[in-house]
Amino acid sequence: MPDERRPGGGGGGRGPGGDRGGGPGGGKKQYFRRKKVCRFCVERIDDINYKELRVIGSFVGERGRIIPRRLSGVCTPHQRLLSDAIKKARNTALLPFATEL
Repeated sequence: MPDERRPGGGGGGRGPGGDRGGGPGGGKKQYFRRKKVCRFCVERIDDINYKELRVIGSFVGERGRIIPRRLSGVCTPHQRLLSDAIKKARNTALLPFATEL
């Protein structure tokens, strides 16, 4: 029979071999990613001031969006303070809300 299937359902649409990479360990290269550390914790900065544009400007993308925590490496409490400072700086016209297209 050319159409042999396992009992219990279809193949899932993955094609022959399933989702295996072909070699031991799935065929993916393993690499070591260094853990990101919070810049504010390292420098022991407790208060993030909205007037310090040099500090908070590096956490705003080129389109004017706040860079997420998973990309910047900032811890959760400092990310909250940072986003509040960026929003205050935007409302006082120190930072732009968005850039031109």
